[in-house]
Amino acid sequence: MAKPLLVIAAGGTGGHMFPAQALAEAMLAKGWRVQLTTDARGARYAGGFPDAVEVIELGSATFARGGAAAKALVPFKIAGGVLSALLRMLRDRPAMVVGFGGYPSIPAMAAAMILRRPRMIHEQNGVLGRVNTVFAKRVTKIACGTWPTTLPEGVDGEHTGNPVRGAVLARAGAGYIAPGDYPMSILVIGGSQGARILSDAVPAAIAALPDAIRRFVRVSHQARPEDMERVQSAYAQSGIKADVQPFFTDIPERMAEAQLVISRSGASSVADISVIGRPAILIPFAAATADHQTANARGLSDAGAAILMPESQVSEESLSAQIELILSNAQGAAQMAAAALSCGLPDATERLVTLVEELAVK
Repeated sequence: MAKPLLVIAAGGTGGHMFPAQALAEAMLAKGWRVQLTTDARGARYAGGFPDAVEVIELGSATFARGGAAAKALVPFKIAGGVLSALLRMLRDRPAMVVGFGGYPSIPAMAAAMILRRPRMIHEQNGVLGRVNTVFAKRVTKIACGTWPTTLPEGVDGEHTGNPVRGAVLARAGAGYIAPGDYPMSILVIGGSQGARILSDAVPAAIAALPDAIRRFVRVSHQARPEDMERVQSAYAQSGIKADVQPFFTDIPERMAEAQLVISRSGASSVADISVIGRPAILIPFAAATADHQTANARGLSDAGAAILMPESQVSEESLSAQIELILSNAQGAAQMAAAALSCGLPDATERLVTLVEELAVK
């Protein structure tokens, strides 16, 4: 008997691809075949997917980028991608199609809708993304990673949590070493593409810490390639040991070793922080659609696991004060770590797998 086929539609950033990867790993373990449909940009984030996952690049585009000529071609690129997805699904009919958002997910989701294949979407953020909003009333189920999630009127969602990769689960609830007068690690992450405001503010904020704290600090800082040189220089001038890279492939390990995480509040980052259980300072991306990163951060902030700092409030002085507050209070930091764990849903992947199996046509 042929193995059932799961088509995963995702792309754009690691925020869409990491939970998609987690589902792919779980479904392969259950004996399914898995295809990932994305575009060339999304394929760059597919390196962590198991080799058994067939990666299919389909044409797609967004009106949010490019000039007038590029925007005029958007409908044609999407139509071409939808046609390619239709032909593939007619040849190899999927038992289930799951969209994780991002414009590269449009072709496969549209094809599944046209062919009336079982389909659902997973929304990682506290507010539906543009593409998931388009399909919200055209799918059987909406799985929500952040709760509550703002949904269109008349649409219900099911809270599954955000699936995390196996490397994160392997460190779920890793023992936390509270800050003290010994080496302390700070992990600085701005999502899969880095964040300029973190590169602007964090090195100076750490340099401004009292010497009794600063001399023990070690930093892992994810920065955009164009910012790396100045970030490295800033740390070096302050005598702070720092590993600055454009992308860390071992974030779960670094997070498990950290006394503090300073991060954007993308859904995957928030999920990783809560599953591993670490104190955090969260700085939502101010230009995020519908301010969804602030919505993502609310759970950890309300639980006392994270300090929420809007971009407008971030300065060398204010950020340094918050870092000092955490690293100078071992008991408080340990309480934050425990509070983060209380927000985690390490079984999010299993919850999503259950929905897939319930809705699929075998």
